[in-house]
Amino acid sequence: MTDSQMNVAQFLLAGKDPERAALLFIHDQYSYGDLQRRVEQVGRAILALGGRKGDRIVLLGENSFFWVSAYLGVLRAGLVCVPLSDAITSNDMAFVLRNTEARAIFIEKNIAARRLPGRTEVRVVTDSQIDALAADQPSASPFPDVGADDLAALMFTSGSTGQPRGVMVSHGNIIANTESIIEYLRLREDDRILTVLPFHYCFGTSLLHTHLRVGGSLVVEPRFIYTETVLQRMIDTACTGFAGVPSHFQILLRNSTLRQKSFPHLRYVQQAGGHLPPPVIHELCAALPTTQVFIMYGQTEATARLSYLPPECLPARIGSIGRGIPGVVLRVLNDAGEDVRPGEVGEIVARGANVARGYWRAPQETAASFGDGELRTGDLAMVDSDGFIYVVDRAKDFLKCGGERVSCRRIEEELLAFDELLEAAVVPVPDQILGEAAKAFIVPRFKEHSGLEERLTAFLKARSPAQLVPKQFVVLPTLPKNSSGKVLKAKLRAPETS
Repeated sequence: MTDSQMNVAQFLLAGKDPERAALLFIHDQYSYGDLQRRVEQVGRAILALGGRKGDRIVLLGENSFFWVSAYLGVLRAGLVCVPLSDAITSNDMAFVLRNTEARAIFIEKNIAARRLPGRTEVRVVTDSQIDALAADQPSASPFPDVGADDLAALMFTSGSTGQPRGVMVSHGNIIANTESIIEYLRLREDDRILTVLPFHYCFGTSLLHTHLRVGGSLVVEPRFIYTETVLQRMIDTACTGFAGVPSHFQILLRNSTLRQKSFPHLRYVQQAGGHLPPPVIHELCAALPTTQVFIMYGQTEATARLSYLPPECLPARIGSIGRGIPGVVLRVLNDAGEDVRPGEVGEIVARGANVARGYWRAPQETAASFGDGELRTGDLAMVDSDGFIYVVDRAKDFLKCGGERVSCRRIEEELLAFDELLEAAVVPVPDQILGEAAKAFIVPRFKEHSGLEERLTAFLKARSPAQLVPKQFVVLPTLPKNSSGKVLKAKLRAPETS
């Protein structure tokens, strides 16, 4: 692959049929020709503004043509895109601007007023302004070459210090992960995915990368709160794929008519972004008997994806995240750095061309998680005799109950086996007798739920050891989530949550 092909924007868009639909929004549709022209224009506009290879550009926006063309335009110009959630706090925004020394902020006008710090020396370019800038650019300006190791994006996640940390993702990382995902999902030009995940989230970005690479289409759907509207649009647009995090599938299965509908074109669904409990996987397979269900595992530090469980392995290996995707070696190591034996618990360690270069300007955190080309994930897991991996929990998501370590994830699985629950999350709380006990936050499936806690407790006691039965239940209308649909356990641990 030549240097020009190592540019992600070129890698994704080169050679496509200009008339073929690339992005389908609620009211607008854009072809590959539309997207190619706008990406080239935005890239030249960035260079005309004084942007230089390696400079950082912050990007905030909803899933839109502006977001996609700005993201790829930044990469085409050889700069580094910093995609952020439009729900970012002003304090975190100010930190990211300082930390990245951003050249400019590309932002949708309706977001700018509520998300930008009061004063900033960074140039602000709104969606309407970028339209004007792009339209004025000549077509002859040269773009700098980029190599596999050149940075493409800084993907910010929550850090151990409480401040965001930017994962350094290179052009080579994205290309390697994109090709691997395409291979195991067997994506084709005629694939069309319903997209409810935000593009600023690495799972959402991977959907953009993979479907543009194969010449497929993305149906962008921002109205997940209206589940019936989402399902009907999936049918009307003949989507062949759907992707979501656990909360998406739990809500669709227990708060929509998914089971009653037919999806004749739906070839596969892919789940990542957290643990989908086995009872919910059983429900999903039963609801979509002719659709392939891909259970996957990944981290932002690995660009997006690390493993998948082939659909044919369900339900025999339900609960497993499978094995490494093509090009990725996953091992589960004990404290001595040795491979665990079947049934033993160790940490998942990954090696592959998709492993990021570390954390931006955070050498200590980089040293703790990255080294010798490997990523230490912080996830604890077991393997079976055939090498399939089963995540036990995050290293920090356990409680010490009567001297025994108990996984919050396992308790959540037991809770969600109860048909009257829509969602559940467990956190540890101090206990005078046991040291720590489980506190469960539950979302009822039905509006009328009087006596729910008593029925749930009886259900758990009949099937679970005593330490897996929460000592406290808090009923909530919904669990707190970030813009990607992931549950925010930090908020559940806060004293004021009740």
